[in-house]
Amino acid sequence: MFDMSVPWWEFVLRAVVVYVFLFAMLRLTGKRQVGQLAPFDLILLLILSNAVQNSMNAGDNSLVGGLVSATTLILINSFVAYMTYRSSTAERILEGEPLVLVMDGKPVRHVMKDEKITYEELIAALRHNGTFELGDVKLALLETNGSVSVWKRETAPAVSASSS
Repeated sequence: MFDMSVPWWEFVLRAVVVYVFLFAMLRLTGKRQVGQLAPFDLILLLILSNAVQNSMNAGDNSLVGGLVSATTLILINSFVAYMTYRSSTAERILEGEPLVLVMDGKPVRHVMKDEKITYEELIAALRHNGTFELGDVKLALLETNGSVSVWKRETAPAVSASSS
């Protein structure tokens, strides 16, 4: 239970490598993966965790080895969170930037294509934000966390007939 088959530092190194690899792979797949998990996305994440388990523990099932790996992952994640908090450059590199999905009532198709967002998913996100007509949207952004922010067009004040 407490005897490790590999040195503690190897657990740390393996956890760092796996974390960086998975971070890069998930970052490359786009924001949609994080903010809007479809059932197949969830399955992928669950299978990924199982797939990388042995690469992190080198076949060692000791309690100490698991605790060293878990502690390393938590520390790496805390470091990444701290860096994105302290540095806007690190935040931009690690988390990306918001992307324009709709501009002045028109969908930005190349962004939708790059992020693998269908027209139906866009319309659903707009409805979720209380907008039911594409033409009512001044700006819609795909945020770095995968959510969609919507700014509605300002409507002209209603003209009323007044009796003089």
